[in-house]
Amino acid sequence: MLNQTFVPDVASSGQHLADLAAGLVKRGHQVTVVTSRRAYAEPRVRFPAEETWRGVRVLRVGVFSFGRGAIWRRILDALSFAVFSCLRICRLPRPDVIVALTSPPLISVVGLWLARLRRCQFVCWVMDLNPDEAVAAGCLRADSPLGICLEWLSRMTLRNANRVVVLDRFMFSRIAAKGVPSSRITVVPPWSQDSEVHFDVKGRERFRRQHGLEGKFVVMYSGNHSLCHPLDTVLDAARMLAGNREVVFCFIGGGAQFHNIERMAGRHKSKSVCDPDARIRCLPYQPLSRLSDSLSAADLHLVVMGEPFVGIVHPCKIYNILKLATPILYVGPKPSPVSEILGEEIGDCLSACVSHGDAAGLVREIRRVLNRSPRRSTARRSRSYARFSRKSVLPRLIAQLEQQDGVTE
Repeated sequence: MLNQTFVPDVASSGQHLADLAAGLVKRGHQVTVVTSRRAYAEPRVRFPAEETWRGVRVLRVGVFSFGRGAIWRRILDALSFAVFSCLRICRLPRPDVIVALTSPPLISVVGLWLARLRRCQFVCWVMDLNPDEAVAAGCLRADSPLGICLEWLSRMTLRNANRVVVLDRFMFSRIAAKGVPSSRITVVPPWSQDSEVHFDVKGRERFRRQHGLEGKFVVMYSGNHSLCHPLDTVLDAARMLAGNREVVFCFIGGGAQFHNIERMAGRHKSKSVCDPDARIRCLPYQPLSRLSDSLSAADLHLVVMGEPFVGIVHPCKIYNILKLATPILYVGPKPSPVSEILGEEIGDCLSACVSHGDAAGLVREIRRVLNRSPRRSTARRSRSYARFSRKSVLPRLIAQLEQQDGVTE
C-alpha cells in the first residue's frame, strides 16, 4: 500500500488506509504500507522509519520538505516521495496487489509502474482526482504543456488499473468519461471512525472549558482548509454575526486558507486562543484521540464544497459528523455527495444546504439552529449514519481487493 500519510498522522486518507490495512490483516493477509516519515500538517514532526502497527508492517521513507508556498515546492516534495518510496518497494518481496492512493497527486503512476515491474495486480483508490483538482482550483491550465502531460498520465494510470475505487457516483462519472471501463470502477464511500469518534459529553465540556467556549453557540469547521473548500461565505456570515456575542466560529485544522482565517481572527502569538471576546477561534488539527472532544464541542458543523470540485474531491468529514447527531450546514453546489446525503438520509430538521455567496441565508440557518431545542437528535441520526459506518463499508472494500487475481480465497 502506497500513500503519503498513515497513522498517527491526522490526514483523512491515512486514517482510512490504516483501517483498511488492519482489516486485511485480520483476514489473514500480509500487509506492508510505504508512507512518509514527515507529518502531513507539520513536516518538522517525524515518525519512526519502520514499525509494526496492529500487524501491519509500516515503512516510512524520508522526503524533501520545501513547503507549500509555491507549486514547484510541492512538485519537488511529491517527486521525492515518489522516488524514495519506489526504491523502497523495489527491495521488498513481490506482492500480489499494490494499492496506491492519491497523496501526493499522481502517486498512482508510481503504483502502476511498480505493479507492472513486479507483475502483480494494481488497485487505484481515488481519494481526490488530479490534475483535475489543480485545474479546478486555478493552479494549473488544462491546455498548458504540464496540464496536458499530467492529464495523459492520469488517464493512462486509471485505464490500466485492474480496479479503480472511487468515493461517490460523481467521481465515478468523471473517471468513466476518461475512458475507464465502468466494469472496473467501484464506488465505496469513506466511513466514520466508529470506535474513535462519538458524542462525548465530558469531552465536550472539557474542550469548551479549555478554549473559552462555555456558554457559547459554537459553529465549527473542522478539517482541511483548502481551495476546494472556499470559506468566503462562512467568513461573510461571521462578520454579519459579529454583534452576536453568543455565536462563535471555530476553525480547526490547517491548509492553504487557514492562515487567511487566522489573520481575519486577528490572532497573534501574544493573544490567548481562549479570549472570551474573540468571535473567531483558530485551532490546529486535533489528534484522533481527542477528535471526539473537539467535534462534540460544536453546536453546528459546517461542511463546505467548492462549485467546480464535485466529482473531484469528497468531504470525508461528514461521516464522523453524522455519527455525532449534531446539526449540519452545507455550503456548496447541488447536486453533490453532501446534498444527497443530507437530503435523503437526514431531512431538513437537522440539516440545511446554502449556496456559495448566500451569507444572509447562512446567517438565517445558523439562527434557526440556535433557536431550536433540543439541538441534537441522536436516535434519528444514528439510523441515518449506519450505512456509512466502518462496520458497514470497510468489508465491501476488503472484498474488492480479495477479488483481484492472486488473493481470492
